[in-house]
Amino acid sequence: MNEHLKVLRSLTPCFYIKRGDQASIIGGVIEFIKELQQVLQSLESKKQRKSLSPGPSPTTPNSLHLPAKPNHSPIGFETVGEVGACCNSPLADVEARISGSNVLLKIVCRRIPGQILKIIAVLEKYSFEVLHLNISSMEDTVLYSFVIKIGLECQLSLEELAVEVQQSFFSEPVFLNEI
Repeated sequence: MNEHLKVLRSLTPCFYIKRGDQASIIGGVIEFIKELQQVLQSLESKKQRKSLSPGPSPTTPNSLHLPAKPNHSPIGFETVGEVGACCNSPLADVEARISGSNVLLKIVCRRIPGQILKIIAVLEKYSFEVLHLNISSMEDTVLYSFVIKIGLECQLSLEELAVEVQQSFFSEPVFLNEI
């Protein structure tokens, strides 16, 4: 067991391991692996996005117009099994899943100033409470991972939540003094 712990400790950056005991080493390795998984998801999404966009010209939010129904828009929507939904567009990939009594919301997009405020405003508008937020970025791509609590007044399905968050990428910017 000690040999395995030595190997794990040597493979994990020192700032993930706070003490030398077994629990700290294992906990640090788990945190490091979670971070690596998020970076991998971000890179996979970035690779997918690059393969889908043929031209180097960026799409600006002002040039896209969304009709009321997502089936006829540039947003791709799909239900993921019985416990989740995805909503993708050229600007962002949004995934919502149930985890116990909470919702896990993952958004991969290009870095857009003020976008996190718009996402949180959408969540609060529909009675969701942000319990945890993790932000990972690599170059110009950002992964927002939310754990959100469903409020008593919330009437949205996972599919509707994914669409509402996706549409926040196409709306006007939110400024701090408006919140």
